[in-house]
Amino acid sequence: MRGMIRLAHSPDSDDAFMFYALATEKIDTAGLRFKHELRDIESLNQAALKGEYEVSAVSIHAYAYLHERYALLDCGASMGEDYGPLLIASNYFPPEDLKGRTVAIPGERTSAFLALKLFEPALSYRVVPFDEIIPALQSREADAGLIIHEGQILYRELGFHKILDLGHWWKNSTGLPLPLGGLAVRRDLGVRTIRQISGVISQSIAYALQHREEALHYALQFGRGLSSDQADRFVAMYVNERTLSYQKNGRKAVQLFLDRGYETGIISHRVKVTFV
Repeated sequence: MRGMIRLAHSPDSDDAFMFYALATEKIDTAGLRFKHELRDIESLNQAALKGEYEVSAVSIHAYAYLHERYALLDCGASMGEDYGPLLIASNYFPPEDLKGRTVAIPGERTSAFLALKLFEPALSYRVVPFDEIIPALQSREADAGLIIHEGQILYRELGFHKILDLGHWWKNSTGLPLPLGGLAVRRDLGVRTIRQISGVISQSIAYALQHREEALHYALQFGRGLSSDQADRFVAMYVNERTLSYQKNGRKAVQLFLDRGYETGIISHRVKVTFV
């Protein structure tokens, strides 16, 4: 196959960093042509349900509903290494007191939501676009907010308090990193093309890690208010050696995360994860 590969991902600094070399033609694409489609993660999750893109960033939670059509590439993961999505609020309260409070969440198929539901199954919530959660807290439309992306870096400056770090909670509970996002590839592309796509994306990630300064400069345009130092910190959290490969314990974490979702009744069916 030598057609166009639609590569869908979020318009965020970490994804921009990861795909810098591919987007700016710094690497050999093995004869494949890529078209970048930028959408927020919950929109990507919904699009993947319809098989809209050949390759798409998706939430690991959403993969439970995509696994028949998509496999997970071993590269491109976002994992929380003892850190992850944050539950924040204008006024501090113990995380054990979450029950009965309304939480603004970035989407029902996000991994952040699955992790929070595992922590507190009797959760009251409302769905708010991820970049509107902090404004929703400022206007008192929710008691707490589940933040992803750059909000994890900026929340203190905006006067909020951390209630719970879900990556830290998961690490304490399981000893494993928290699986957040991955790159899903459509199975109907065939083994040969999937291998080529995986090779190209792995090269792009490796190039960014090896040419950090130039890749960060490119990624800053997607930083939504992050300073250079903050963008560097945020990118380091989610694009690292783990992004080149889940590694054994990363793959174990993905399977356990979805198993726990099934065992607690959040996910309706058991999922066997396929990595390629």
